[in-house]
Amino acid sequence: MKEYYDTRAPEYDEWYEGTGRFAERNRPAWDELLNELAGALRSLPPARTLDVACGTGYATRWLPGAVTGLDQSASMLAIAAERLPYASFVQGDALALPFPDDSFDRVTTMSFYGHLEGAERERFLTEARRVAPELVVVDAALRDDTEPEEQQERILNDGSRWTVYKRFFTGDELLAELGGGEVVYDGRWFVAVRSPR
Repeated sequence: MKEYYDTRAPEYDEWYEGTGRFAERNRPAWDELLNELAGALRSLPPARTLDVACGTGYATRWLPGAVTGLDQSASMLAIAAERLPYASFVQGDALALPFPDDSFDRVTTMSFYGHLEGAERERFLTEARRVAPELVVVDAALRDDTEPEEQQERILNDGSRWTVYKRFFTGDELLAELGGGEVVYDGRWFVAVRSPR
């Protein structure tokens, strides 16, 4: 998937901003609900945070405290570093985090966990729990018009086509999967949960 995200990096924010290929999508109250999610994340207590699969840093900027972003894509990280000059960024593997045990207070990840299948999911959770005592996962909400999991075809601006595995969650289902904690946000488009080690 590294090639997909390297290719997608220059257009990634179009998904958040509803521009480009996403301009014609019908996403009721998208901007309002995205702002609600941002507010929920900003209201977390400040912490030394590792944002895994930070991409362009679009959502990383909502995280309070000292933030380190990690992504496998150098193209994504270049955009993130320009957007957030006060943060640190590291190119690395989310399933083998290049940090010692308990390096952070919190691991966050947005729109990443739902792309992981079985064994990858377990590896990520083991690594996230190893480097921080708290995990915050933000991902896509399960709605009436989505299946709990699917293979999506994604078409980029250059016309290339990619198949991506994707899961959708309710807040309570995601929380149960992570082993408990609290639902931080539960909306039409996103859910966010906070789970202690």
